[in-house]
Amino acid sequence: QVQLVESGGGLVQAGGSLRLSCAASGLTFSSWSMGWFRQAPGKEREFVAAISWSVRTTIYADSVKDRFTISRGNAKNTAYLQMNSLKPEDTAVYYCAVGGEPRRVIREYGYWGQGTQVTVSS
Repeated sequence: QVQLVESGGGLVQAGGSLRLSCAASGLTFSSWSMGWFRQAPGKEREFVAAISWSVRTTIYADSVKDRFTISRGNAKNTAYLQMNSLKPEDTAVYYCAVGGEPRRVIREYGYWGQGTQVTVSS
């Protein structure tokens, strides 16, 4: 079965960096787009970034553009989210997901990981 496992979350001070990883198994990783979403306490899950299977297309939420970078290593079946210049408002559980196309919409993604906590202190 398809499994997505996120890692790399933690506690960091504002202005710091973290790199999240999403290891995928049970699917032909190189055929699918990957997305990152996040959910803060009391808020709805929101789109962060997505990347196409070919790496040619990447899209970002306005709130993270120029600070976060999504990438993937198809040979390693892993997607990444490099997060720089972190802000307290970036605090959330971060989820990776598999989709057909790199979209901002949750319903486009069929498989999800369990999430990894990112906490940014001020």
